[in-house]
Amino acid sequence: MDGPSAHSIGSIENLPSDEEIYQRGRHLMNGRTILSSIASTAACLAIAACASSRPVMVGHARPAIPVEQVVVYSHPPAAFEDVATLSASTKSVFSPGGPAQIDKVVERLKVQAAQLGANGLILEGFSDAQTGSLGTGVGSESYSRNTSVGVGVGGSFGIFKKTGMGRAIYVTPNQPASN
Repeated sequence: MDGPSAHSIGSIENLPSDEEIYQRGRHLMNGRTILSSIASTAACLAIAACASSRPVMVGHARPAIPVEQVVVYSHPPAAFEDVATLSASTKSVFSPGGPAQIDKVVERLKVQAAQLGANGLILEGFSDAQTGSLGTGVGSESYSRNTSVGVGVGGSFGIFKKTGMGRAIYVTPNQPASN
């Protein structure tokens, strides 16, 4: 009969020694592996936190003005000129965010409007979306002639994006600013 005999397949001689088992487990759960997982997760978060968008020009840009001069409107004023359609977003981890995230988006919209010389901003809406999730896990196993043990732990969290849309407008200086 060719191949291994029935006696050698399950024999004790083929099992690794306790020292070999220990060395295998050390490689699975060493500090470098854990630090590498944490570092790669942090790098992904840093990259995901950056969000930029370009305005879509629908009118004429003017010289840039200070951000403080941009007035935010919830409804359009009586007379104005459209300058651009704007979009800005911010990302957060664990939850879509609340008023603080909306404030960041509005501030980014105001900066874009000021760069185009628009002295007004009409807010058109906000949206939330989960753009991704990050997860990591580590595990280890150990076995000997009579027992085996496996342990693992993992976790993940979502990355959320809050986006705001608005219209950069130019209101003539003699036009009353009514919100």
